[in-house]
Amino acid sequence: MAADGGIHAGSSTETPCWAVRIRRADGEIAGAGILLSPDRVLTCAHVVGRGTRVTAEFVGARGLAVPSVAAWVDGDAYVPNTRDADGDPSGDVALLRLEHPRPTDETVLLHRLSAPNRAVRMYGFPYDHNGGIWFRATIVGGCGRDGQVQLSPTSPGERASPGCSGSGVVDTLTGKVIGMVLSGLEDRHGNLFSFMSPAETIVRHLPQVARWTRGRTAVDDRLRSTGDDAAEALLDEPFAQRLADWLQDDRHQVEISLVPPGDAVRDATLRRAITLADRELRTAASVDRASLDPPGTVPSAGGHDLAVDATGLTSTEIAERVAERMGLWQHPAEPVAERVRAADVTLTLVVVGVDEAADPPALLDLLDTLRAKGNRLLLVFRTADASYRRARYELVVRPERERRARLVERLEKITGPLAGALYRRMAAVRAEDTRPADADLMRAHAALADLNRARDAAGDGGPSPDLARYERLAERVADRMTRVVATLDGLRDRRDELEGRLRSYHLLHQNSLRGKEEDLTLDALHLRAYELLRARPCDVRAAEAAVDAYTRRVDGRDAERQGRGGASAS
Repeated sequence: MAADGGIHAGSSTETPCWAVRIRRADGEIAGAGILLSPDRVLTCAHVVGRGTRVTAEFVGARGLAVPSVAAWVDGDAYVPNTRDADGDPSGDVALLRLEHPRPTDETVLLHRLSAPNRAVRMYGFPYDHNGGIWFRATIVGGCGRDGQVQLSPTSPGERASPGCSGSGVVDTLTGKVIGMVLSGLEDRHGNLFSFMSPAETIVRHLPQVARWTRGRTAVDDRLRSTGDDAAEALLDEPFAQRLADWLQDDRHQVEISLVPPGDAVRDATLRRAITLADRELRTAASVDRASLDPPGTVPSAGGHDLAVDATGLTSTEIAERVAERMGLWQHPAEPVAERVRAADVTLTLVVVGVDEAADPPALLDLLDTLRAKGNRLLLVFRTADASYRRARYELVVRPERERRARLVERLEKITGPLAGALYRRMAAVRAEDTRPADADLMRAHAALADLNRARDAAGDGGPSPDLARYERLAERVADRMTRVVATLDGLRDRRDELEGRLRSYHLLHQNSLRGKEEDLTLDALHLRAYELLRARPCDVRAAEAAVDAYTRRVDGRDAERQGRGGASAS
């Protein structure tokens, strides 16, 4: 088996031995597959029919020949591509049985890993490269309610196309197969997308695939919903809505909640949210939006990457869980905290019972490190003790204060130095339309005033306006103003070129007169161009037209004189 289910470090460019090319009965390539065991191939349901025999071809097998084996759907291991109540895609997975087994060392295992921002590769069989080709992409994030994941192709030509459905998705960092390609899409705006089903979503649809899947499940057993939790009386609806909002990314990086011991309703509501947001545990009923679920309380699958019950665990044990979920298996001799601190991947982490951990202060240090690296954190405390107060200050209040200070500093630069640079250039040259930049600058001034008012009214630790909205505003304003400044700089450079051109042509004309009668029309054209270039702000387009008119007149006079000189010589 390839490196416990993956790509060998030294052979990452080779055709993977577990990659399967699937042909229909008519000989056409239908898609790809993943050899999970000697006699089982995982693929997309739309690649094969429920009762159709296909041919599985093993393009990475040793030797020059490509072995082919007949295959068909293994019993009821077929979940067609459907749409849920909201129109989101669901399913599209199938498990094939081979007529004859393949060698065990050609097989691969699936691995459970956190999804966001991972660089991945896929080996598929598009029509133009039906011998197989690698595609590269980055995982963008979850899409829909089924737990599927969107991929962003590294280049336009690497979008998953027909022949790639069913390909194994290989995590570049670890070399492990973490999912399967579903489809590719180009929208009406020309944007390119690909989609995959992660290992956990595949296992939920096809439970039998769990035997070929490695890595601990994302949710600790004690945090999973029980049969009793389904009772309508055990639902704190406002709490459920807040949890669903955060799990669907309400733009708050850290959320801290209290679930006191003995509060059965709040505890059941928490377990319900964690379970529904997990790709592997989410039920078909929750995907279909059962009528008993109150609106806004059902998070999408994939809302979190890991949910840990911290009760009795040390910070090192929790860090090991995080590192495992991130796929940080390299350099195991290094302290786990250092591996987590150096990691480029991020995840959405739920930690329940932070104050009941073996060493809450050390755990808070770890959580602060994760926050600083961009990980999202949902932290649940049992009591409002010193650890709870420290967490609120160090993980929410202080970072928000620092974030607000950075935003204020940026807005001050936008409304100060950048605005000054813009207005100096606007005083020198005239652009066609600078009103959008002016309007954005007014919004930046208003945002700055709003932030300062909120600080003065509530103090540094008090509530603030929507920082994410103002950050987007600052980004947009700075980008637009920078582009306008660059445009004005270009116009100013063009004005300087025109001034030099006008001077050189005027000198050329003066030298050519030699006491002859002056051309009043030419002088008027020169004066017009000169005045337009000296005006502030300078209308560069009008000045350019005036300079062109003058230089054409000068060139015409020179040609006329040369013509007369040639005629008299003859």
